[in-house]
Amino acid sequence: MIYYVEDDPNIRDLVVYTLRQTGLEARGFSAAGTFFTAMSETTPELILLDIMLPGEDGLSILRRLRASAQTAGIPVIMITARDTEYDTVVGLDAGADDYIAKPFGMMELVARTKALMRRTAAKDDAEAITAGALTVDIRRHLVTAGGENVVLTLKEFELLRFLMENRGAAFTREKLLERVWDLGYGGGTRTVDVHIQTLRQKLGAQGGMIETVRGVGYRFGG
Repeated sequence: MIYYVEDDPNIRDLVVYTLRQTGLEARGFSAAGTFFTAMSETTPELILLDIMLPGEDGLSILRRLRASAQTAGIPVIMITARDTEYDTVVGLDAGADDYIAKPFGMMELVARTKALMRRTAAKDDAEAITAGALTVDIRRHLVTAGGENVVLTLKEFELLRFLMENRGAAFTREKLLERVWDLGYGGGTRTVDVHIQTLRQKLGAQGGMIETVRGVGYRFGG
């Protein structure tokens, strides 16, 4: 099931119709209230989220999703009104997995949606990675640090997993955007620094295993 939050009924109905025609289940919502009511009943596989919404905007909705252990791992594609660096960085920093700018083609949206769903399903088939007192259980999407459960957003989880799977290797910020976010992103790389900083804070004493490599970027050491 895919949920799409969009206040324009013409766009919302067209996207829902197109997704259904391609074999995907989809429901549309005009605002945060009805969306969160549905979330309490059925958890979707993916969420399409417009930024500009009446009342609570898309970024606020995204932050609420990422703050909850029950919804933190749901992949989210942000729909932005403008293809600008600011909109992209803010959405990625808030925990979005991908973004697409209006106006967009229906087939592009369907392709991006299916690609993200495939990547998420494939990553769920792996087992667990351990380094010292830090464990990433990929199958159950759980992280423990020093014996305590740590709640991460989907992108924080994937960033940590990627670094741990490539322990000892240093990656530039651009390469991390390409490998973790699947973005050939030509703008600034601030979102990587924000995610690294948040990861270190959440992991506590184990956060020091994520090392800064001066003049390059980051690596997982320990």
